[in-house]
Amino acid sequence: MWLNKVIPMGNGLYNARKLQNDRKEFRWSDRYYKRRVLRLKEKSDPLEGSPQARGIVIEKVGIEAKQPNSAIRKCVKVQLIKNGRVVTAFAPGNGAINFIDEHDEVVIEGIGGRLGRSKGDIPGVRYKVIKVNGISLNELVRGRKEKPVR
Repeated sequence: MWLNKVIPMGNGLYNARKLQNDRKEFRWSDRYYKRRVLRLKEKSDPLEGSPQARGIVIEKVGIEAKQPNSAIRKCVKVQLIKNGRVVTAFAPGNGAINFIDEHDEVVIEGIGGRLGRSKGDIPGVRYKVIKVNGISLNELVRGRKEKPVR
């Protein structure tokens, strides 16, 4: 009477290969595993997986904050040197945008949102400026250093 039932492979003595292959197959259901192994982040990321990148400022732009906030966040459009892609980067700090001019060389990094996405109320901005012409933007804003004249 029990012979016609299909018994799924359990944890028997000779089952190691089946367990191993199943684990290998089912890992592809995990989206983080899949993105990591197929290197999808590096392929789509303008920084190509690196923490920071250099670029040239193309223009200054003001981006309106998302609801319920009402402000114009000061950002810059930056063309990356390594691959020529154009990204938008936020200029953090009070009056920081005044230290950044067009054709300046800036260093940008991720803004720190979840999974590399935008953070807070700035829509579509994933990066922030950390250096201008080799000088830290934070130091310029605090008045500790002056911007070099090129």
